[in-house]
Amino acid sequence: MEFNLKEAMEILEQTPKTLESFVGSLSKEWLTCVEGEGTWNAKEVISHLIEGEKVNWIPRLRFLLQEGNSKPFPAFDRYSHLNDKEGSICEALIAFKEIRKENLETLRKLITTEAQLELKGLHPAFGEVKVRELLATWAVHDLTHIAQITRVIATRYTEEVGPWKEYLGIINR
Repeated sequence: MEFNLKEAMEILEQTPKTLESFVGSLSKEWLTCVEGEGTWNAKEVISHLIEGEKVNWIPRLRFLLQEGNSKPFPAFDRYSHLNDKEGSICEALIAFKEIRKENLETLRKLITTEAQLELKGLHPAFGEVKVRELLATWAVHDLTHIAQITRVIATRYTEEVGPWKEYLGIINR
């Protein structure tokens, strides 16, 4: 399947609304679920998404557009958000929605032609990557974390579902 920026942006635009609708009014008991030691709860996942909006997607796109593949763009610390313990889930959702809106406006201004999607940059670990791959990854990254939040919350009732557990793939991975 060919990458389509308009379609990728559909996912990127829906993610804040999806998360707000799903976890915005859940109790603390649901929001603090984890799958085990070293895993993230829903608030930590949203904090990770915020951190990515601040230092990953648009900053890397700008870097790639400016530097091309002359030097690697800065590495992204996927765990730096774990230092952010402040604020409620509602505050995090509002912050995510605001920064995502700004980033999508920036994306619309930065990428105006199909040819720009073919431009290449250097990832610090993967080597040469295209703009289209970076943007496709951004959309799939959102979907990955939506699925993660759903899975983490579902594990709270792993034992409570009794014999139906056998049929519930979300808690049998």
